[in-house]
Amino acid sequence: MSSRALLLVNRHARQGEKGLSEAIEYLKTLDFDLIEESTENPKHLAEVILRYQHQVDFVIIGGGDGTLNAAVDALIDTQLPLGILPLGTANDLARTLGIPNSLSEACKIIADGNLQRIDLGCVNGKHFFNVASLGLSVKITQRLTKEVKRRWGIFAYAATALQVLWEARPFSAEIVIKGESVRVKTVQIAVGNGRYYGGGMAVADDATIDDQRLDLYSLEIQHWWQIILLLPAMRQGRHIHWQNVRSLQGQEIEVYTRKPRPINTDGEITTYTPAHFRVIPRAIAVLVPSKIRS
Repeated sequence: MSSRALLLVNRHARQGEKGLSEAIEYLKTLDFDLIEESTENPKHLAEVILRYQHQVDFVIIGGGDGTLNAAVDALIDTQLPLGILPLGTANDLARTLGIPNSLSEACKIIADGNLQRIDLGCVNGKHFFNVASLGLSVKITQRLTKEVKRRWGIFAYAATALQVLWEARPFSAEIVIKGESVRVKTVQIAVGNGRYYGGGMAVADDATIDDQRLDLYSLEIQHWWQIILLLPAMRQGRHIHWQNVRSLQGQEIEVYTRKPRPINTDGEITTYTPAHFRVIPRAIAVLVPSKIRS
């Protein structure tokens, strides 16, 4: 595999500024020919990838899940393989793929050149790697500022979740899957493409990022404290077996609500209900460890 690579780093990622110089040093010792670009606005990543698409053989992105999500449309268009340097707070996509947070190890994985084609989720035309959700997670996203993440790291997710739990109020929704319709009263609906999201929670205990399906769960609880009981199970994806949690799987899912509700995709609010979710099998190629850890 050629070593011509476009290196893109989000300087505002939790470890972005420090990680950029370290990554360049590691990659050059591995004989990479790098085109180095950094950005303070992840929204510019796609245009940079398109600009250099004919000059490189793959793209290396340093940042968190939001940074990777900002580049996904350009990766689909160019079909350039993706190398990941986990420099964000949660790094849930890297966790799903078994890529360690160690920069030196992540660089070695890229150098090894082992490619894995992975699925993508899509909701209302917006692609996502990990999970798209509405309800409680949206409130967490709105409270989880860059300053909070930079200060508290992975603990910011748990702390912010606890702050908004008491505000959780059930809302009505209609879920349509495989021609069947179900009406629910829920505090959160999450639709997962990968395995991990929200700082290491699993969407389902058997979810993978190449299973060509979407995993939906709906938290149909009556009291905020019931979520506290669920949290340990959510770390392993075992919550889907609980009585107050509805679990569904499919390649296409529709969700309707009485009024438009915001939807969070990979940590960013990007669209609203009504929502049409679908999986795109084997959409892009990613450089991963020789054996993916689930």
